[in-house]
Amino acid sequence: MTGTGRPAALAPSSDGLRAGDLDPMVGELCRLLPRWLPGRRWYAGKDHALSEVRPLLAEVVVPGTPALVQTVFRTDDGACYQLLVGVVPGPAGARPGVGGDAVIGSVRTADGRRLTLYEASTDPGLLSALLERFVAAEPCGALEFHHVGGAVIPAGLPARPLTGEQSNTSVAFGDRLMLKVLRRVMPGANTELELLTALERAGDVPSAAPLAWAQSAGWQGEEPAALCLLQEFVPSRGDGWSLATTEAEACMRGTCDSVAPLGGFFGDAFALGEATAQVHRALAEQLEARPLTLPEAVELTDTLVARLDDALVEVPGLAPYARGLQTAYQDLREVVGRGNPLPVQRIHGDLHLGQALRAPDGWVLIDFEGEPGHPFEERRRPQPAVRDVAAMLRSFDYAAHHALGEILGVAPGERAHSDPRATRLSRRASAWAVHNRRAFCAGYTAAGGQDPRTNPVLLRAFEADKAVYEALYEARNRPAWLPIPLAAVRRLAHGSRFVG
Repeated sequence: MTGTGRPAALAPSSDGLRAGDLDPMVGELCRLLPRWLPGRRWYAGKDHALSEVRPLLAEVVVPGTPALVQTVFRTDDGACYQLLVGVVPGPAGARPGVGGDAVIGSVRTADGRRLTLYEASTDPGLLSALLERFVAAEPCGALEFHHVGGAVIPAGLPARPLTGEQSNTSVAFGDRLMLKVLRRVMPGANTELELLTALERAGDVPSAAPLAWAQSAGWQGEEPAALCLLQEFVPSRGDGWSLATTEAEACMRGTCDSVAPLGGFFGDAFALGEATAQVHRALAEQLEARPLTLPEAVELTDTLVARLDDALVEVPGLAPYARGLQTAYQDLREVVGRGNPLPVQRIHGDLHLGQALRAPDGWVLIDFEGEPGHPFEERRRPQPAVRDVAAMLRSFDYAAHHALGEILGVAPGERAHSDPRATRLSRRASAWAVHNRRAFCAGYTAAGGQDPRTNPVLLRAFEADKAVYEALYEARNRPAWLPIPLAAVRRLAHGSRFVG
């Protein structure tokens, strides 16, 4: 573990964190975190009991009272997680305005003081102080702060923690900046920083400009690991998920403003397809783009099959469709094996409606870190662009079923057997999804992307893979939602290649 080792950086007369308190504080965190971590939305190890964590990094980035300690811990399954730990004197409670569930616990120092430890990602005062580290761009012990190109970071902006994100934590600073605190940390080049920098070079692409980042200097001989990414703030009227579900619900209730029978989101879906094609074209121009080789195609399909096999262990509901899914993956291998070139390039990797913001000038794609459930090496590997398209098509299906659940008063995917409206509204939800899937594909094609409907084998394979991933996620986190991906799995396993 690395620490500050600089007593002068702390306030020795304070009742808060002092020189010499850091090591016992980290030791107590190691004892407390196995019970506290599994309750976090961004913790990915919920499928097994956490028994031990080990510290990799602990640096005081904001001294004084309260203090802020930037930490990284490795769990017993090998994953590394970042926590921003606030430290205040006192036996209980955290800072005013910080929720009680943020409190991790307390530690007693060698001289008898009691310090409360809490997760500080919702503490505006400490977050504003952390921004000053990015402004200065100077090392802080084992931490490095860097600017992108000639970026100038404005100081003194008020922090506003954002809600709703699952795998990371985001903070807005005024209407100028957005800081992403990466929760699951991995050594090596940061995918999102790499892709956003490429899109910035391309120019006139719907994405947020990267401005700065923080990284560790590396631990235990590993490469440096990105910890935070600072980028321009994108003002918007909402993300695609909130806008789409609102429109879908209005469509099913018959209250939408549009004269179109299936709601007014069609134009937005078309424009989102256009934005996705623009991003794909820019990434292909700026980064590696080439045909997939036959050995790579074999490896790709082997990965799809292995992911299905892993999911079958935890989701028995997939078993009736396993043979059909394996056929879909084998069809993909045969298409490539017959000499049909399959272009691959860097892609978004986790595209869905929640990853797009409706800015004043159109859609802006965000969160380019890739699918959190996939290995880091796979996320950086060139992939067929249709993988992003397939993921977005699945998202329209989810939006429709979420809206249906809201109307019927049941969890998305559950059946409301006693509600006489259920059958009619379910059909309308499916029609809304098909309508907007078509619009997205049309927009993607109009902006220069290859029409995904012209390669149904490829689209079927990647939609199936995404649905299998969704089924595993829902089984672990939201069992009531499991019928949504299982319905898609059933359709795809039976050979339906595109609904829309």
